[in-house]
Amino acid sequence: MAASFRRRGMDAPATFSLFIRDLPPERGFLVACGLDRGLDYLEGLAVDDDDLDALTGLGIDDLTIEALAGLRFTGDVWAVPEGRVVFAGEPLLEVTAPLAEAQLVETYLLNQLTFATTIASKAARARIAAGDKALVDFAFRRTHGGEAAMTVARASAMVGFVATSNVEAARRFGLRAAGTMAHSYVEAFDSEVEAFRAFAEDNPGSATLLVDTYDTLGGVRNAIAVITELRLGDTAGIRIDSGDLASLARDARRLLDDAGLNQTQIFASGGLDEYAIADLLASGTPIDAFGIGTRMGVSEDAPSLESVYKLVAYDGRPVMKLSAGKATMPGPKQVFRGPHGDVIALRDESPPAATEPLLMPVMHGGRKTHFDSLTSARERFESDVRGLPEAAKQTRNPSPPPVVTSVAAAALTTAVHEKLIGRAHAPEV
Repeated sequence: MAASFRRRGMDAPATFSLFIRDLPPERGFLVACGLDRGLDYLEGLAVDDDDLDALTGLGIDDLTIEALAGLRFTGDVWAVPEGRVVFAGEPLLEVTAPLAEAQLVETYLLNQLTFATTIASKAARARIAAGDKALVDFAFRRTHGGEAAMTVARASAMVGFVATSNVEAARRFGLRAAGTMAHSYVEAFDSEVEAFRAFAEDNPGSATLLVDTYDTLGGVRNAIAVITELRLGDTAGIRIDSGDLASLARDARRLLDDAGLNQTQIFASGGLDEYAIADLLASGTPIDAFGIGTRMGVSEDAPSLESVYKLVAYDGRPVMKLSAGKATMPGPKQVFRGPHGDVIALRDESPPAATEPLLMPVMHGGRKTHFDSLTSARERFESDVRGLPEAAKQTRNPSPPPVVTSVAAAALTTAVHEKLIGRAHAPEV
């Protein structure tokens, strides 16, 4: 398509809008994420000689290769900054660039923003369910590839996870690296006590002892013996990774307290997500922190979002799609957020009273103009979550707040729709 556009001189500005059509049933909101990687890609997009050689090797025809020669991204981007809460139908990002450029970037932008937003939204639900309990990203072993694990670590940190077991992600994004021990570590020693003592001696400031390799409560007692022997009560912890977490955590807490280890924390892991966390805490289970892995790392209950990237204007002309169930709204957009909810409006509309625009310019002429940090994104997330209605934050059966369309945006949609319908029924000459 890009080559075809360029061969025909169709290089007028085109605006594409990337948004999520509908929320999954168990989502009352989404968290915008993935913009940073998307902008880096756009800034570096250029078709050079090596790319042309590669296309030749793939059997692409000479006319297509000739048309793509020299292409680079020169457009502008408006986007919702990372960490902001968003809803269905609201643009996460809008690209305005010569048609071929704007078309060519569709797949990568959808890939980056869709996955990152999926994970950030899942992790945010765990963060809300956990309240003041600490969460650690344990997902690396089960994510769909190494780069996916990096996105998961970054997205979970953005919504308030305190650490990650992914050391490379910690290095790359400036996160706290944290971990405990594996069952294999315990099994490699002649006894559980020897394993605990060795690990605690080597990690006196962060000795979290995995107690469920053989018999969980027996493991707790062995951990108590080692923690007491080495006087690590304030810095040590125990981890339970299997079994009836609620019952075992209660018994473990009693044993620890009876031994005078009131400050020794209980860390839980093993197939956890926001549903399990909510149930455990609702029953008063004395767990201080959670390791969240597979179910967060693949967003198990909603592993994908219905994201789309649609042309909304070309060469100054608003355009739309009329497909059944998949109709789009024409024209560049803005979203205004106020005390009465969100309004999807046209880009050039004046903001209604007491509202703020969500989309902001982040790239101009193919160069980034928006430089963000995880700290800023986390602050935006925390602020937006505080403003969410409780129904949207519910773990089960959440209900997103309504999003309305401005009068001007609705009128443009109607006008373009009628024009297209009239054109479709006009007799051919």
